[in-house]
Amino acid sequence: MEENIERILDSLSPNERKIIPYLEEKDLIEICKRSNLEKVSVIRSLEYLDNKGIIKISIEKRKLIDLGINGILYKKKGLPERRLLNLLNEKRILNFSNVSKESGLSSEELKASIGVLKKRNLIDLKKGKIIFNANREEITKKTPEEHFLEILPINPDSLNQEQGVILESLKKRKEIIQITEEKKIGIEITDLGKKIIEEEVKGRDLIEQITPELLKKESFWKGKKFRRYNVSGPFPKIEGGKRHIVNQAIDYARRIWTEMGFKEMTGPMVLSSFWNFDVLFTAQDHPVREMQDTFFIEKKGEIPQKEIIQKIKESHEKGVGGSKGWGNKWSEEEAKKLVLRTHTTCLSAKTLSELDLESLPQKFFAIGKCFRNETIDWSHGFEFNQTEGIVIDKNANFRHLLGYLKEFFKKMGFEKVRFRPGYFPYTEPSLEIDVWHNEKKVWFELGGAGILRPEVVIPLLGKNIPVLAWGPGLDRMIMDYYEIKDFREIYKNNLSQLRKTKFWVRELK
Repeated sequence: MEENIERILDSLSPNERKIIPYLEEKDLIEICKRSNLEKVSVIRSLEYLDNKGIIKISIEKRKLIDLGINGILYKKKGLPERRLLNLLNEKRILNFSNVSKESGLSSEELKASIGVLKKRNLIDLKKGKIIFNANREEITKKTPEEHFLEILPINPDSLNQEQGVILESLKKRKEIIQITEEKKIGIEITDLGKKIIEEEVKGRDLIEQITPELLKKESFWKGKKFRRYNVSGPFPKIEGGKRHIVNQAIDYARRIWTEMGFKEMTGPMVLSSFWNFDVLFTAQDHPVREMQDTFFIEKKGEIPQKEIIQKIKESHEKGVGGSKGWGNKWSEEEAKKLVLRTHTTCLSAKTLSELDLESLPQKFFAIGKCFRNETIDWSHGFEFNQTEGIVIDKNANFRHLLGYLKEFFKKMGFEKVRFRPGYFPYTEPSLEIDVWHNEKKVWFELGGAGILRPEVVIPLLGKNIPVLAWGPGLDRMIMDYYEIKDFREIYKNNLSQLRKTKFWVRELK
């Protein structure tokens, strides 16, 4: 037993030695105060002492009802209904149109106040007026809500039925109350712990760690004691560093395209509507350009030299390559509007405009963020990753397009791929891409593809050369691989969850 105590004494850290003399206080706050250590350090040291059998820790969780942000403010200034009552005490009748200004209440606070006072039969609403219809003695009485705020914080289990009704009523109002969870740590000293407390633990001179300086001179460590370390105890898992799951998937997709002989395209996330819409033969009155789909920036951007502008204008107004165009007058000012790119196809358009026809055939890809003015839910976000690709080859055809797509998705881990007819403003023919989900036994859509229309190709290349194009979403592939059910989880950056997530380890086939 003596040998065991000596071994434990030699294993105590400096912080453990600091708190042991005060364990009999059995109160976390008091131990922090007496040892002059922060709460986090004391809790960690208590856990180590628990592992060594010196104490036993118990944790009791309990909920507390307390004041929220607005509750703190209202306790000081008065609840909105109290402030409205005080005003009615002076004037008895208020015009509804002026009451917000006179009372200093927001529309939301005024609405809640009227509801409370109407329920207590203190006011009437007639012809746009708020009329106080009770005795003045009623004004001096505290409301049940005011009484409730005065007793906070309180345990929900101690509420009576009436207080429970008031609680539910206050919950519906913005941030007046909040329900928090409090942890109470209980400390029980074991028989071993009582013996340890009797020992002199503060004055033990132990060497905590081996350093280069310590090893330089024998006199620094000879004849001294090193602190013992328990290498078999339960210690926090140390996670190795790794790239974010989205970056892992992007690196993997980039590797696939480069190994298939494609060159990468890059470009800005903010660019003019000219490159995002006009060059891709999207009509200037097309619904996709409206505010509900696109993030516009309150600034005008630059558009290229007159030669390309004239070709795009002609393509829209009159048509090229046998097309009739859109028949509408094309506006240069509309084309200058800056947007957050809604797809990566704008990078393909820029690449085509800079291409030397003598260098054909060529293959390019891009992977990047796109932005849409979407409502965020489990399947949608206002930003997403897209992988873009084009093949420019006078001998290319629709079968080649299907072959490239099948090969890419096979390497991404999808054995079964199907194609359906689709429509996009800048490709004809167009198709939708579906892949088979083995576990759910369903097809799910990943994006679109097609051959760029003459109205896109001719103004940029000068002649109608086949350009195969595709732009599937990458985030849905990420959700499938990592079995993520909610799109928002991808970008939450929950470190504990990301540490547990597997690496993207699909091998290229």
